[in-house]
Amino acid sequence: MYAIIRDGGHQYRVAEGDTILIERTGLEPGSTLSFGEVLFADGKVGAPVVDGASVEAEVEGLHKADKIYVSKYKRRKNYRRRFGHRQKLTKVRITSIKA
Repeated sequence: MYAIIRDGGHQYRVAEGDTILIERTGLEPGSTLSFGEVLFADGKVGAPVVDGASVEAEVEGLHKADKIYVSKYKRRKNYRRRFGHRQKLTKVRITSIKA
């Protein structure tokens, strides 16, 4: 059985035992997390969410995404800037899906 959840503006397709990376939550490793916005679970499609459904997860640790580089350039003005950014993420393992 799988579910589709929404968190931080992103949608994830999850099943029990899956590990996903979500936006940084500020929770410590070992703590539990509950996703209440379940869009699809056990064959039920929500409008927009499935009533009474939730997905439980356990925080495994903190993570950083790959670095991306951003360049700014203006022609004929001798203006060039380059900087990088690494998004902070939280690694969670799905423990149960309640539909």
